[in-house]
Order: sequence, then C-alpha cells, then structure tokens
Amino acid sequence: MLTLEIRNTETATKDAWRVDGRCRDLVGTMTHLFFSEDYYEIARAKAICSICPVSKECFAAATTRHEPWGVWGGELFENGRVCRDKRPRGRPPKRPRPQLAIEEVPLPPDLVRA
Repeated sequence: MLTLEIRNTETATKDAWRVDGRCRDLVGTMTHLFFSEDYYEIARAKAICSICPVSKECFAAATTRHEPWGVWGGELFENGRVCRDKRPRGRPPKRPRPQLAIEEVPLPPDLVRA
C-alpha cells in the first residue's frame, strides 16, 4: 500500500518518468553501484542504464539539477561535469587505458517483476 501512495504522488510530479527506471526498486539496493568509487561497479551501473527506457530523461534531469557525482542516464558525473571514466589516484598513464565495458546480463523470465 505504501508503494502505491509513493507511485501516485510521483506520477503527479514533473518527474513521472522515474517510475519506469531500471534502477528503481523502492529500497535502494543498487544505490552503491551508482555512487561507487570502484571501476567495475561504475561499469555495471552504466550497463544497467544502457538498456533503461528512461536514460535520456534521467541524464537531462541530472544535468539541469547540476548533480555533483554519480552515474545518471548512463554517464558518469564527477565534480558536476560529465566525464568518460573515473580517474585513479596518482599520475595519469602515458598510454590511456581502454574504457571498461560490462554487458548487462538479462534476467530469466521467471525472476522479472511484473
């Protein structure tokens, strides 16, 4: 019942698209992926966003809100700017590393929420 009340209030707002986001599970179990320092978790968050139906709206909303960090709409924000990869500590390498890409594994049909 609580879920329905939250969904009805959010549908009435201008960000009604948030209800359809793949990262939305109403308990925050994937939040650590989208605000992580680990390169593999950032790549997993980008993979989740890559097949999300509302990734464009998410990115546009994050840009207008001037989000300081995190993965929004499949892009990594750091210090309020979109960046390709998270830069590790220390000196940058002489040869740039290839971008880490992780493919999203589809869930079996019996595990998909209705």
